[in-house]
Amino acid sequence: MNNLLNKRRAGVLLHITSLPGTDKQGDLGQEAYNFVNFLHDTGVSVWQTLPLGMTHADGSPYQCLSAHAGNPILINIDSLVNLGWLTLSEQCGECHGSSAFNKSCLVAKVFEGFLENANQHDKDDFENFCQEKAFWLDDFALFLALRNMFNQQCWNQWPTPFKEREVSALEEARHRLSKAIEEIKFEQYIFFRQWMALKDYANERGVLLFGDIPIFVSYDSADVWANRKVFKLDKAGEMSVVAGVPPDYFSETGQRWGNPHYDWNYLNKSGFAWWIERMQTQLEQFDILRIDHFRGLEAAWEIPADEPTAQKGEWVTAPGKDLLNAIKSKLGSIPLVAEDLGIITDEVEALRDEFNLPGMKILQFAFGSGSDNPYLPDNYERNCVVYTGTHDNDTTIGWSHSIQDYEKNYVYEYLGNPSLSLHCALIQAALGSVANLAVIPMQDILELGTEARMNTPGTTVGNWKWRFQWHQLSNDQVSRFTHLIALFNRN
Repeated sequence: MNNLLNKRRAGVLLHITSLPGTDKQGDLGQEAYNFVNFLHDTGVSVWQTLPLGMTHADGSPYQCLSAHAGNPILINIDSLVNLGWLTLSEQCGECHGSSAFNKSCLVAKVFEGFLENANQHDKDDFENFCQEKAFWLDDFALFLALRNMFNQQCWNQWPTPFKEREVSALEEARHRLSKAIEEIKFEQYIFFRQWMALKDYANERGVLLFGDIPIFVSYDSADVWANRKVFKLDKAGEMSVVAGVPPDYFSETGQRWGNPHYDWNYLNKSGFAWWIERMQTQLEQFDILRIDHFRGLEAAWEIPADEPTAQKGEWVTAPGKDLLNAIKSKLGSIPLVAEDLGIITDEVEALRDEFNLPGMKILQFAFGSGSDNPYLPDNYERNCVVYTGTHDNDTTIGWSHSIQDYEKNYVYEYLGNPSLSLHCALIQAALGSVANLAVIPMQDILELGTEARMNTPGTTVGNWKWRFQWHQLSNDQVSRFTHLIALFNRN
């Protein structure tokens, strides 16, 4: 167990897009720093977010255009005005706004101001960034420039010379699109500059940043386009099988994610270099990391690509032990959490336990299958992370309204019949448990219902849009949360 995870801590789950603000989503501006201050003042030492990658049109942070790049929509423009690289007058009506396109338009204007007005230290910093990140940044910037040129089409629909990465075609594209490529690199520089400044601020105040690594990457991504050998693709670059999970608690037909599977034979022969580089990028950004769908490192559900749902498929083993050993050999003992929800076998548990990784416990899952339910607090061990619910669950108030009265009675009886509302009782149970880390979604602290749900698995509409405003947070809620953190020795 990494030392960061071997201590009683309290955490809050809130994605950056859910921060307050006047734009359509939160960003890395002042409100992010205000949130760090709130965490510090309440005794919280862990801020968990969702993945920070550049999303597709559906906004899912689990389907990104790169496993390394940050999402430019999270860039805060006001702080760039303060640097003198953009004037208020340059924020014209045509490009002012909070969409990804509008943010990129503004950052392009910032780049012009940067070239004209930045001091030499900042210009050297940008150049160093491009050199240090070249192992992924060069391919990503070219990929995104080409994708924009081809009207956002997936790379497998591009003209053959670009789809197949013919050397002469890519050289010509780098020359013709050089301005767009430099702007994309600068956009990434600004994202990482702002994120690392926020991370430094949080760490100085005793707050650790907890990130999330989706086990799979999107087919329409720079990673697959530039590293086809890493994935199970045919000679034409198409998928015959796609990733997902069979029917479970979240969906009667399973979840057909549509991601490509890994060619583990190739990865093994290459010393898992692609995965190690990916892990390095994330370790720079976060203090703690969660591997989403950890069970896929032991065996993954392979669905025929022509199947519309995830019901038909098979479990195919993966060399998770070899991968984790390779990561440990290169990067040392890193603070990893295993997302071990869903259909978990003895083999998955053995892999998790061999590397002493904390798993996840969800209180909303705890009260439906008898005393041996692994999510009941009396079945926990210290080396785990407990949640009332995650971004994939309903809020705890929403959940409490959906269960039957006899289920509510069982919850209350198990928890000692506290004189609390059900959601408050579950927050107290999480914080009072033996789990080293207890993470509470911000929606539960705010006592919000289903309207504040972040994601409904198996659906693609209406997700990832929830955000809060400070006026929703009462003094009583802050006082109660602060008291519980201190009461259970988590501050």
